[in-house]
Amino acid sequence: MNADHLLDLAPVIPVVVLDDAATAVPLARALVAGGLPVIEVTLRTAAALPAIERIAAQVPEAVIGAGTVVRPEDAVNAKAAGSRFLVSPGCTPGLREAMAATGLPFLPGVSSASEAMELLEHGITVMKFFPAEAAGGLPYLKSLGGPLPQVRFCPTGGITIDTAPRYLRLPNVGCVGGTWLTPDDAVRAQDWARVEALAQKAASLRPAP
Repeated sequence: MNADHLLDLAPVIPVVVLDDAATAVPLARALVAGGLPVIEVTLRTAAALPAIERIAAQVPEAVIGAGTVVRPEDAVNAKAAGSRFLVSPGCTPGLREAMAATGLPFLPGVSSASEAMELLEHGITVMKFFPAEAAGGLPYLKSLGGPLPQVRFCPTGGITIDTAPRYLRLPNVGCVGGTWLTPDDAVRAQDWARVEALAQKAASLRPAP
């Protein structure tokens, strides 16, 4: 699997923040059952790496990855935990090298043409656009498609079930990242049926006409 393939697996990548690793496996199973096999667990909590380990071991049909990779050691630790891909909110030369050294597909974060061009110099053509809405949203991504047609993006940040189809319409967008699929109240209540229903709706998204 490479980064291009990753973007083609589903229209939405759930971006998940977990405070309790015990919820990781049932949550992942609900997302997969709803048609979203690619799951990004962000490294924002102490539960993140144990959660990735559990999903990797017990939900083999999930393509589990680590998000909020901000330090070289994050990339190393995420791979050791069983991550199959990496996502960063931004990218420095050291972080880029560390992510590449893992051999895993990775989506380095960018929010400007200059950042995207710097990654292109290293042969990287698949990126995360973050924070999508705050950094210019649809108009900005559409504008980048002219001078940088070889770049594909996974925009993340502020995207909703209602705006996602408009992003998916852009030829330089492969999929979107979304936090709306695992609401805090649903996770606390272990309402996996609700999570699965949200995943089903997201999995059926098509580009807006």
